[in-house]
Amino acid sequence: MTKRTTPTRAILGSVAALALCAGAAQAQMVFTPGEGGFNWDSLEAFGAEHDLSGQTLSIFGPWRGDDQALVETVLAYFKEATGANVSYASSETYEQQIVIDTEAGSPPNIAILPQPGLIQDLVSKGFVEPLGEETADWLRENYAAGESWVSLGSYEGPDGSEALYAFPYKIDVKSLVFYVPENFEDAGYEVPETMEELKALTEQIAEEGETPWCIGLGSGGATGWPATDWVEDMMLRVQPPEVYDQWVTNEIPFNDPKVIEAIDEFGWFAKNDDFVNGGTGAVATTDFRESPDGLFASPPQCYMHHQASFIPTFFPEGTEMGIDADFFYMPAYEGKDLGQPVLGAGTLAFITKDSDAARAFIEFLKTPIAHEIWMAQSGFLTPYKDADAELYGSPTLKKMGEILLDATTFRFDASDLMPGAVGAGSFWTGMVDYVGGKSAEDVAGAIQKSWDANK
Repeated sequence: MTKRTTPTRAILGSVAALALCAGAAQAQMVFTPGEGGFNWDSLEAFGAEHDLSGQTLSIFGPWRGDDQALVETVLAYFKEATGANVSYASSETYEQQIVIDTEAGSPPNIAILPQPGLIQDLVSKGFVEPLGEETADWLRENYAAGESWVSLGSYEGPDGSEALYAFPYKIDVKSLVFYVPENFEDAGYEVPETMEELKALTEQIAEEGETPWCIGLGSGGATGWPATDWVEDMMLRVQPPEVYDQWVTNEIPFNDPKVIEAIDEFGWFAKNDDFVNGGTGAVATTDFRESPDGLFASPPQCYMHHQASFIPTFFPEGTEMGIDADFFYMPAYEGKDLGQPVLGAGTLAFITKDSDAARAFIEFLKTPIAHEIWMAQSGFLTPYKDADAELYGSPTLKKMGEILLDATTFRFDASDLMPGAVGAGSFWTGMVDYVGGKSAEDVAGAIQKSWDANK
């Protein structure tokens, strides 16, 4: 969610001024080995194969505050199994810090980042070690939509050849539509299972004099970003994943008819005054954090809201997920036969200073226990098929996890993969112009010009 709430980060001029959150994985094991439904056998087998007594493993990642405490509970089991000394550190400017550290020749053993584009930069400069084809094969076999994850973690190395360099771990889901079950029940609406049904429901609600959607693009200097998620989701529903990949790299231009079709699919929902709370004119000016409020008004100001898994944070205080609010998978077109694509984001772990402990940590991420410990707490989703979904810490997380496991294709947020001037610039502003009345062709053409100017 970094992009969403802090779209830009100040770069501090002095390394000494960086506030690092470091520790020696002081967190204790929160679940007693051998108890509960965890796969303790995987931890025991891993420990039997990896004696790292006296060795040190340094990890640098994006998690701070509550998330740091959670990841350190996972690291406590790695420490217990191997005997290694483990330290985890983060920074408010972690994206800049990892570049500083690698270029200075003092990287951590393991770095974890949510930005594939930054990882590619580090790989191309020779700062990242390949993980090997065995790990790529493991992902293909053990992660749902496995080839998607291999693709996400694969980058072009210094020699120009592509290989797996990063291991996906801790995933977020964006292909979600939130609603209030009581409102649906009172109105006699059923959760749609196809895009055809979703559009039919949208039209039905409008024909009955109600408003189907709440959509808000406002986000200060990042205004427009929620529309990029809409377009990305629609691209995966009107084109095969290969086209999505071509779009992200500009192999096909932003004003290609395939991209314009996806933009207009978003426009079908957002550029109809009868479909959006406040009318189309309110879309760009409504703050994304306030946009879901219409779901909870009495009477309802809207019935559906498309957003990522973090949006319940902004629901009214006391809202209980599964009762006061719920969500469903943003469905695919039945008639297009593109499976069940899921849009999301997440973090990837990679080796920046090779060692036995670093290699062992990547192997640890292949154990169910490395996923289950965090799953059973909060804020963690995984596509690992052998991790026990019954261990998720809440019904909401379990349901989101099922969506991830049912995915036939997973694709990372496209705007995060594009050059910053596009993905966090002209794409955002272009979507504001689009809902403001400009055509998809004009907007896409302007975005392509910005891409050309930044090559």
